[in-house]
Amino acid sequence: MRVSLFDYHLPAERIAQTAHPRGTSRLLQLDRAAGTPAHRRFEELPELLCPGDLLVRNDVRVRPARLYGQDAEGRLVEIFLLRRLDEGRRWLALARPGRRAKVGRRIRFEGEVAAEVTAIGEDGSRTVLFDRAVDDALLSRLGHTPLPPYIRREPGAPDRPEDRDAYQTVFAREPLAVAAPTAGLHFTEAILERIRARGVEIADLTLAVGAGTFKPVTAEDTDDHGLPPEEVLLPAATRAAVRDAKASGRRVLAVGTTVARSLEAAALRDDADQPGDRRFSTDLFITPGFEFRVLDGLLTNFHLPRSTLLMLVSAFAGRERVLAAYAEAIREGYRFYSFGDAMFVA
Repeated sequence: MRVSLFDYHLPAERIAQTAHPRGTSRLLQLDRAAGTPAHRRFEELPELLCPGDLLVRNDVRVRPARLYGQDAEGRLVEIFLLRRLDEGRRWLALARPGRRAKVGRRIRFEGEVAAEVTAIGEDGSRTVLFDRAVDDALLSRLGHTPLPPYIRREPGAPDRPEDRDAYQTVFAREPLAVAAPTAGLHFTEAILERIRARGVEIADLTLAVGAGTFKPVTAEDTDDHGLPPEEVLLPAATRAAVRDAKASGRRVLAVGTTVARSLEAAALRDDADQPGDRRFSTDLFITPGFEFRVLDGLLTNFHLPRSTLLMLVSAFAGRERVLAAYAEAIREGYRFYSFGDAMFVA
């Protein structure tokens, strides 16, 4: 399928640079069958759900994965940690600018922490060896919130406290992600309690969102693009809740594209009917024509043109309907992307 079919024009002023207080964003409700939009506020979401619905969230926590250091000449170098390669000293990372992070280059960070680039992958990623174990405590002190590049912040400047709070869901747990599952950022504890009070079941899974979420689609055809694998933990309780909901004809609703991919990937596995927790890696790339086996509804933010996330939403609700809804949202002044407004498709 041609990638250009998922293009649209977004005025720069529609890209949200700061987050509204949780629960106060706008919510575009899209009828999946009719394609008709309705304009609401996020705090109205509980009333759009039905007793017996199952709402599945991604409870991953975002790691402060962006580090700023200096090379031997005192020039700024950004090291973006992707994942640990051993007990914590060796990491796979991205570097910017790459010319300051060649093999053998030493980079110093505050607090007398240093690292050396030991290898460069074919994709430009770096293997970085630190002089000490980089644990969560050290990262919380040295690291910066890994906001996506369209949210403009001064490189190397201290994090804004409001960014650290806003780019983390209220139900986040283990710090495994380098990007937030942004549909979950809208929830407050009060809204979640109203959802439970309505008779909606809430379950969690964990997908460790990777930097592939920022990876642009440069191919001309979707068949020529792939997603880097991401790790998923699907607890036995969540698997049972999904199985029971589908068996009894109740809706399964995903909070975000990460949950949608995780549930659909799990349904495609050979062990889908076996009990117990499931840990697996998925590179499932969902485009129009995909047969959804689990999903009945999707809460999501507005996504970049030509992105894999927009393709997933289009696969679920129909490309023409989604792009028409996006055009409506632009006309109505909605805010887009990670700190922007939300859309509920069911």
